[in-house]
Parts: sequence; structure tokens; C-alpha cells
Amino acid sequence: MAFALLDRLEAHKKLSFDQWCEVLSDCDGPSFEEAKIRASAIAQKHFGRGIYIRGIVEFTNFCRNECHYCGLQKSRRDLVRYRLSQEEILSCCEAGYRLGLRTFVLQGGEDPGIDDAWLIALIGQLQSRFPDACITLSLGERSEQSYAALFAAGARRYLLRHETASHSLYRKLHGPTQSYFERLSCLYRLKALGYQTGAGMLIGPPGQSLEHLAEDFCFIQAFQPEMLGCGPFIPHAQTIYAHEPAGSVKRTLYVLSLCRLLLPDLLLPATTALATEDAHGYEEGIAHGCNVIMPNLTPRVSKMHYQLYNGVDCETSFEEALSRLKLRVTDLGYHLVFGRGDHPRFAQHKGRNA
Repeated sequence: MAFALLDRLEAHKKLSFDQWCEVLSDCDGPSFEEAKIRASAIAQKHFGRGIYIRGIVEFTNFCRNECHYCGLQKSRRDLVRYRLSQEEILSCCEAGYRLGLRTFVLQGGEDPGIDDAWLIALIGQLQSRFPDACITLSLGERSEQSYAALFAAGARRYLLRHETASHSLYRKLHGPTQSYFERLSCLYRLKALGYQTGAGMLIGPPGQSLEHLAEDFCFIQAFQPEMLGCGPFIPHAQTIYAHEPAGSVKRTLYVLSLCRLLLPDLLLPATTALATEDAHGYEEGIAHGCNVIMPNLTPRVSKMHYQLYNGVDCETSFEEALSRLKLRVTDLGYHLVFGRGDHPRFAQHKGRNA
């Protein structure tokens, strides 16, 4: 029966809630390997054996939120907070650009000290220095006016993980001032403005059920994101979930395969969380349909204070990480792609603001 649902998913790109529950329940059954084989074939059909590389700059660890699973939560008093200057950010991107990167992901907590004017000036400098590069933002919830201003300035992608499409689970995982409905509204605003929009969810946080994951897939098939970040929950020692078990790597890989079957042209990262929880996480992610890896350009002195969860590698330089990635990807019969790597629906647009 599970293979019949994989057939249906691959053919129609849609399942009902009950069908999602059923196919998700077969993670430990034959559907796991079958979904992996199909996802790999679909990814190769749409993207060949190229793996897109994006460079992340984690430029601020200030955050106004109280996400119960996150090491950057506002209430932490022991965390050394930092904001990189515009020149420091530009220096990080310059290093990546020299090595061939043409997509930069500017990521941070929801920092009330970073306003639109500052970001618009930064985007302008990035465009001036790196006119053929794509600017991606991952800065959480902002107003529609802010999103519009940043798009007008030249940002073209925005990553905003929904974390969970279950209202009840969202409330459990987040602070009282955070709204499930506002999170989803932000995603729809981004899409309406023309951003290549990325959503994504945690796999295995405390209290998550198969039904919750089925809700995620129903949301994803309705929303149709261009990008999707899915990684296992990893506890942080300074949060209320410090002693909870990490999310299942196997379930994460199964979810990635199903995402590829649902959205064949999706930009699907093998996440840092997956590589943190499994030494072969990048390789396994690629085998299950992933086509993006995002190494870190953040200076070590700052990176050590940007730990969303425990176990993040703060020692390896970007140059060393990139060199290792080349070898690991080549050993799989793949190669790194250093271009902009737009979603296929956007790839026909030309120019620096494409």
C-alpha cells in the first residue's frame, strides 16, 4: 500500500492528510529505501549531479524571541551577543566570492537593533561589489513594508522556516508573544512580493507526532515553496529541552525524500543540523534528494556564539570546509555548483536584480 502512495505522490504531487499519515508511518518499512531511490533519480533529472553552494553569514545573534528550542533565545543571560559591522559582513562575502560563491545568505536572530535603513545600505554595498551574486535574507518575521523595501533594494530570496504547521505544536515550542498565524502570514507575504521563498520544519522536536508532520506536508503542498530547510531537532544545553532526545536522522532523511517527490524542482539543502547529528549527513542528504549545501562564512570568533543547538563546528574555516566538501561530493560522483542557483521558475530572469 505504501508504494502505491509513493506512486500517487510522484504522479500527482499531492496526498490527503490521511495518506500523508500512512506514508509517514512507513519510515521503518520498505518505503524508506524506495523513496530514497526515487528522490535521488528525480533530483538528478532536474539538476543533474550538481550541488549548489551558498555561503552563510550569521551576522547577529541578538533575538527578541523565546523559541524554547533555540540557543539564541532572548532570556539567555550567559550568551555573548554580537553584531557584525557592514564592513565585516562585506569582508566575509569577499572571501566567499574569491572562492567562487555567487549566493550569500545573511542570517540572524530577530534583532530589533537592525532596521531597514541599515539593511538597505548593506544590500546596496553587496550589489555594488558583487553584481552577479544573489542576496538571500533569513531574518525572521518583519512587516510587509519591510519585506517590500528589502526586495526593492535587491534581496531576492528569503528563508523563513515555519518550524511546524501545527498550531498546537507551534504554541508549545514558542514564547507567548509569537504567533503561528503571523508566521504563516509572513511566508505568504514574501511569496506575493516575488521572493524565492523558503520554508522548513524541525524533525523530532518534543511533542511532534506523525500527524503533525502530515500537517507540514499539507501546508507545503499548498504553499509551494521554492526552498525548504528540514533538519533534526538537536537540544541545546541552556534551554528547557536540554535533556530531550534529538530528532531521528532516519526520519529526517525520509522526510527529505518525500519533499523531493512532492516538489521535484525544490531547492533542498542537506542542512548543517543533519551534518551535525550524523558525520555522513551531507552524503546521506544528497542520496535522499538534496541539492544544496550551505557552508559558513562567519568569522570563528562570532560563530562560536551563534549556536542554535549544541555540537556546531566552530573550528573549521570556510576554506577548509569547502575543500572537504569538494572531496566528499566528488567521491559521490557529484560536483559543486558555484553559480547563483536560482529556482527553475526564476532562472530565466537576467541581471543583477534577478
